[in-house]
Amino acid sequence: MPTLPSSEAPFDRARLTRRGFIAAGIAGGFAVAACSQNPKPASSEAKMETAIKAVEAARPHSGRTVTATLTAQQTDIDLGGLTARTLAYGNTIPGPLIRANVGDELAIMVQNRLTEPTSVHWHGIALRNDMDGVEPATPNIPAGQDFTFRFSVPNAGTYWAHPHVGLEEDMGLYLPVIIDDPTEPGNYDSEWIVVVDDWTDGVGKSPQQLYDSLTSRNKPTMQNMPGSTTATTTTTTTTTTTTTTTTTTTTTRPTTKATTKATTTTPTTVTTSTGAATGAAGEVGTSDLLGGDAGDIAYPYYLINGRVPAAATTFDAKPGQRIRIRFINTGSDTAFRVALAGHTMTVTHTDGYPVVPTQVDALLIGMAERYDVTVTAADGVFPLVAAAEGKNAVARALLVTGSGSQPDPQFRPAELTKLVGTIDMFTATTSVNLGAAEPNLNLPVVLGGDMTKYEWTINGKPYSKTNPLHVRQGQRPTMTFDNRTMMYHPIHLHGHTFQLIKADGTPGARKDTVIVLPKQKIDAVVVADNPGLWMLHCHNTYHAYAGMQTRLDYVV
Repeated sequence: MPTLPSSEAPFDRARLTRRGFIAAGIAGGFAVAACSQNPKPASSEAKMETAIKAVEAARPHSGRTVTATLTAQQTDIDLGGLTARTLAYGNTIPGPLIRANVGDELAIMVQNRLTEPTSVHWHGIALRNDMDGVEPATPNIPAGQDFTFRFSVPNAGTYWAHPHVGLEEDMGLYLPVIIDDPTEPGNYDSEWIVVVDDWTDGVGKSPQQLYDSLTSRNKPTMQNMPGSTTATTTTTTTTTTTTTTTTTTTTTRPTTKATTKATTTTPTTVTTSTGAATGAAGEVGTSDLLGGDAGDIAYPYYLINGRVPAAATTFDAKPGQRIRIRFINTGSDTAFRVALAGHTMTVTHTDGYPVVPTQVDALLIGMAERYDVTVTAADGVFPLVAAAEGKNAVARALLVTGSGSQPDPQFRPAELTKLVGTIDMFTATTSVNLGAAEPNLNLPVVLGGDMTKYEWTINGKPYSKTNPLHVRQGQRPTMTFDNRTMMYHPIHLHGHTFQLIKADGTPGARKDTVIVLPKQKIDAVVVADNPGLWMLHCHNTYHAYAGMQTRLDYVV
């Protein structure tokens, strides 16, 4: 399991308080401001805690408390005629919805009934640092113990929660979190929360077995793998949950500009030993939208709201109703291209924040990203399809507004190959713009790796050896995501959102997670308004576990 950075001072986890974790984490690294690499004085601990409390006090507070209890346990889950023995919150996946209003305090008791430590990270919420649910800011919850998270929720949006320990994220420990703004005009008649996932635990290889296969010294020899700097002919090893199959793919990588292009797409044609285009069933292929390789793992199943396509969940509505769909990708190695048959979608929010409404036929959603869309329901039965990008498989749910028959579970609507929305075509509304970055304040985030060894890094180092980035409260640096590998990486910053800067210099969408394509650079404005120690990492579970993580540490 990854360890804390070697630059950290030694400490006794059994005795270290949450305040001590904050102090222990203030260490050297890339710095936005000139700051000493020497150990911090003892007062740093108190200063950091004071800064965190001050920001929490300044957040909106409604006086209302929303309570819930989550029990992390091993259980049997029905995926739709298929039973998986896995880890979950209670007995369902996704876990129970947590819903609150802006300014409410959440008081969520987590009961760890596992045989190992766990945690709960509140993905996308700009909460107080010591409640983030990730070490070193928040110690893990030991086996058999309970912990209550208490924090206020300052911003409306679509969020989710998941663990941040080992490979637990590729199991069933996840749930949606919706924060409403009571003053926001609804402009919709009903709401549909759609959680997509790639699934292996309890029905195929375990996540640990998959990771062991990816890192095995005995795997087939690979040259010019996704972690290398150049590749035109690529030999890749596709890891499946039943067998490990070697597939030779010959393709020319597309040239990637400073932003992802949204366009009408056609499938990428590749030559493989299986004769497949973009990957045969049970194989990982390539994707134009992702700039090449579509992932490392071919999963046996892909789910919407915990169900396989043959046993899809249904959402009932009336013809003509305006439906708000909240998409959440909880997958570990899979981007999804989603579309609703017979409908166009109007994108209204990215990662919780409003954008100028934009109409698309389909939408690319990377791991951990969230998009809100609205649709006007037609009359009949319509499959909502989440195609596993580059993996030749689908997840499915059904919109039912009238009579009609269900199409085949593997049906793919024509909308999937029409206008596909990607992040560069969306622009935050004026009300949520972050403004310009300060000149000459830069935070480099260089993504690197070696696929042959399955080692992934940020700024040249795995997390065990990372030098954290540094920032001071109130600064407005430019964060530059620089992907020097031949694979895409969805990069997530805890505790903040950033605003993308488009190729022409204009402001883009507000995000906390963004797909960075191979050989792509993306600039974003970050406002340092939430002091603490914040993780910054790839949201491919296996890349993060293999080292593609660092931190953004505030200097006090």
